[in-house]
Amino acid sequence: MGKTPPSSPQGIPLGPSSVGDDRGPSLTPLAHSGFSYVDLVEGLHDGHFYALKRILCHEQQDREEAQREADRHRLFHHPNVLRLVAYCLRERGTKHEAWLLLPFFKVRKSPGYGGVCNRVTYQELCEQSSVLGSGGHVLGLTTSDLGFRGIQRGTLWNEIERLKDKGNFLTEDQILQLLLGICRGLEAIHAQGYAHRDLKPTNILLGDEGQPVLMDLGSMNQACIHVESSRQALALQDWAAQRCTISYRAPELFSVQSHCVIDERTDVWSLGCVLYAMMFGEGPYDMVFQKGDSVALAVQNQLSIPESPRHSSALRQLLASMMTVDPHQRPHIPLLLSQLEALQAPAPGQHTTQI
Repeated sequence: MGKTPPSSPQGIPLGPSSVGDDRGPSLTPLAHSGFSYVDLVEGLHDGHFYALKRILCHEQQDREEAQREADRHRLFHHPNVLRLVAYCLRERGTKHEAWLLLPFFKVRKSPGYGGVCNRVTYQELCEQSSVLGSGGHVLGLTTSDLGFRGIQRGTLWNEIERLKDKGNFLTEDQILQLLLGICRGLEAIHAQGYAHRDLKPTNILLGDEGQPVLMDLGSMNQACIHVESSRQALALQDWAAQRCTISYRAPELFSVQSHCVIDERTDVWSLGCVLYAMMFGEGPYDMVFQKGDSVALAVQNQLSIPESPRHSSALRQLLASMMTVDPHQRPHIPLLLSQLEALQAPAPGQHTTQI
């Protein structure tokens, strides 16, 4: 009998898979970056779609980081933070893959799609052709051939680009509603003593009802970091260069001081960049990066916000507060939430726009 695959603390093992040979099933790719891949799979018994994130682990450090990412997901049971359905470390010879099974939101039927998926059953999953969910139930998986065409919402960036291609933008009501959900997700993360550190439109999913859901917690670390030496400062700066997307990275992470405190307000800066992208169709430093100019220099200057009749002065002021270069002058998420709730409160007889 083969070795039983390792399981998560919640008892959710995933094992090796194949379809008649050792090559494994033909997965439907959704995305990939660096050493990770995301594939679309379907629950054989429940009919639900899932995103299977596979992280290639070349060294022990990679395996530990993947385990930490899974553990971070388990900290949250919040509608605006992506939950973890299952996790395991898959081993085959000298190669290791960490598997994170995540929710996949509602799929719209494509034109001509008759509702029949190209199902390829996962064989040998946990030596029982199954994946065990947190409640102990079987989630036997299949692959699907729907691919990108069927995705209803995708990420916030997908929605921004979709509108931009039509010459449109999100309305202010929609922006406020999305911003409120993102802030609530960040509030949940910060309340656990962590910061996301890589907030950007491509890391924000839009759920079945259009609600924002924060994902990709691989860069998440402790919210408050006390830097007490030049060596520690350089190490943090190097880490940020690898793990925090440059055009959404807070100024204090480009040149970390030898004696300072880095806190969760790096996320508030990134949130400001996300808000800017929702308002204007691109991040404030996207073009700086694309032109090959220095983002590190650009973020040291106060952002100039374009005038637009689409946006109220209150929204512009909110953006300006998030994009404050001095992190100590930047608001915390609870203050932003109270300001957003005040902005979103409808006048008597009026209702806010739903996405």
